[in-house]
Amino acid sequence: MTASAYPDPRDRLAGAIPKLRAFAISLARDVSRADDLVQDTILKAWSNIEKFDPATNLDAWLFTILRNTFYSSLRKTRREVQDSDGFHAASLSVKPAHDGRLALQEFQKAFDALSPEHREVLILVGASGFSCEEAAGMMGVAIGTVKSRASRARKRLAELLHLEDGEDMFSGTDGATQAVVLRSAKVGF
Repeated sequence: MTASAYPDPRDRLAGAIPKLRAFAISLARDVSRADDLVQDTILKAWSNIEKFDPATNLDAWLFTILRNTFYSSLRKTRREVQDSDGFHAASLSVKPAHDGRLALQEFQKAFDALSPEHREVLILVGASGFSCEEAAGMMGVAIGTVKSRASRARKRLAELLHLEDGEDMFSGTDGATQAVVLRSAKVGF
């Protein structure tokens, strides 16, 4: 197929925003910063659309732009320490008594403690459903590196959650609560 036989990728940019936003939130851990990342990603994609090969995966291309933008920004601000967005203050809140919310908060705390590389691979391969091959392309690493990072990330997450081998983090929680918590975790990350 020739490039002109493919639909204009600009028409599909808006449809990718929810997935990009979820990925950006998982990386940035801040909704405002994540929204800025998504906006920068869409702007970069729009202005460089001629570099996109319509025969390839648009989502993977956009995720790669977002990821590169995030890590470039992270390198620039690595030495800055501030709480202007209130992350530290927000972590001082009292946990609710509801099982599902407690489990989600525990999961969020453990997920936040993972390195950006581990959060990234869990989001791409786990939550977003990309294959290891697609994730490797987006991350610019070998497939084996993706598989290794995913395995180490899952193991570290289980350690942080104090789970035994094969133990479900939501054991003792009813099915309806599990569904709500897992849905919230997917949307929130």
